[in-house]
Amino acid sequence: MNDKRHGKRNSAILAILLIMAAVLVLLSGCSVRERQAEGQRGEGRQADEARETTEGIPIVRDRIALTFFTGQSPNNIGPYEDKLVWKKMAERSNMDIGFRLIPFEVLANQRALALAGEELPDAFYSARLSSAELYMYGRKGVLIPLDDYLADHAPNFYALLEQYPELRQGLTMPDGHIYSFPSFYDPEFLTMLVGMPFWVNGKWLERLGMKEPVTTDELLAYLRAVRDTDLNGNGMQDEIPVASVGITPLLDQLKGTFGLGNRGIAHRFVDVDEETGELRFQKADPAYRELLAFANGMKEEGLLARDIFSLKETALNALGQAGLLGAAVVPNPATVMGRDEFIGLGALQGPRGDRLYSHIKPPLIHTGAFAVTKSNPYPEETIRWMDYFFGEEGATLFFMGEEGVTYDKKPDGSLVFKESIAQAEGGLTLDQALIPYVTWMGGSYPGFVREAYFQGSETRPEAMASVEKARPYIPSEVWGRFNFTEEESLWMSTAGRDIERYANEAEREFVNGTLPLGEWETYVSRLEAMGLDQYMNIYEQAYERYEATLR
Repeated sequence: MNDKRHGKRNSAILAILLIMAAVLVLLSGCSVRERQAEGQRGEGRQADEARETTEGIPIVRDRIALTFFTGQSPNNIGPYEDKLVWKKMAERSNMDIGFRLIPFEVLANQRALALAGEELPDAFYSARLSSAELYMYGRKGVLIPLDDYLADHAPNFYALLEQYPELRQGLTMPDGHIYSFPSFYDPEFLTMLVGMPFWVNGKWLERLGMKEPVTTDELLAYLRAVRDTDLNGNGMQDEIPVASVGITPLLDQLKGTFGLGNRGIAHRFVDVDEETGELRFQKADPAYRELLAFANGMKEEGLLARDIFSLKETALNALGQAGLLGAAVVPNPATVMGRDEFIGLGALQGPRGDRLYSHIKPPLIHTGAFAVTKSNPYPEETIRWMDYFFGEEGATLFFMGEEGVTYDKKPDGSLVFKESIAQAEGGLTLDQALIPYVTWMGGSYPGFVREAYFQGSETRPEAMASVEKARPYIPSEVWGRFNFTEEESLWMSTAGRDIERYANEAEREFVNGTLPLGEWETYVSRLEAMGLDQYMNIYEQAYERYEATLR
């Protein structure tokens, strides 16, 4: 019995010893693996340090490749990798960027799919990410916060954040993070902020013996004369009084003549009722009904392009090149149509005496022009790559191309495109002549736009003259973009978007005449039933936060 008990005790002790030995082996193995992993991480950090240069160009010593989801304007045909600007940047940075081009027309849907997909691009470039998307996908970890990178890896952009508090305010999401690089215009560069003026054909005005319109009545008289006169001398009644890409740009230009849009173009639905000081939903205001009645009258009189509700940018520019337009809302007919006979109007005086140039942008024009995703293996390098274009050297490359090839530097230091581009043969416009070289045409690019290195349509003499006409009538306060909380963003992206979509659809129908203006009250009642009060409550809260950050 005793031998059996001793045997059992010895067996138990042996089992315990074996278990302890196994645990020690496992712990030893774990320790080895941890040391190996730490060693590999250290080697990775050393490799990163060996790969990335400390500052300037090149950004990396050994070439790397990345893929960017990229919004593309119809003005920028062809692969970006073939353009001079990106060939030169690849040489300077040692970074090969593959641009996956998505036409602006389908950008919103494709962007939503990409953000929610499993295979993310390394970055979103010129992708028009909304503040709501930046906040939502930043919180989800799809887009990386840039805050901790900017001081060390983006000195050019960081300096702008320090110089312009409104820039930092506009980019900072409710969670306190910055997730994007923007498209930001120099606040002193007013011609960029004015945007697309209302242009009229100066030669046709002269031929008709009419002066430049300064009131809506004078504008209508000119447009009627264009409709009724063979001004291009081809023996056909094919003159088009006025055209734009859809009806919205035209209405945006005319808002100020009816006292609307008094806080600028960044907020197309909401401004301030100057009599009460309260926020108002513009497209439910009686003044907007007057604007729609005015535009509907233009439609009924045959003063609008027949296909204005579906007219695309390329088709509009073709009409201008063919010499068929009496007026248009475009960046500049000289650069997009090759027509230098147009003059830009300032602010028209409306039927009630209102005279406001409401088509004015805030300097922070696109919040989400560039963002880096969690899938990017080289975030620091990507941020340095983007920051290069916020400095003078990179911005000059982006907007002007290569000295001696696309532009020359004058003795006073100013930059001018070469004559082969500025006065291109074959009837090419400036935008068309630039296609092989740069990709900023069409906008939405990330960068800092200054007069020193930007020579687009906005800087031509006729555009500058238009700005001076508009200057006295620009709103005293121009809102930047508001940032909504996650809960607010969810509501605004669902119920709020439905309200905006319905208002836009009704707008087209009112102007087209398919929805009689006698149905205005029914239209407003439906907006209210869809939750207009909640829409305005959310807007009011966002506005209060916006104002608080500027104090």
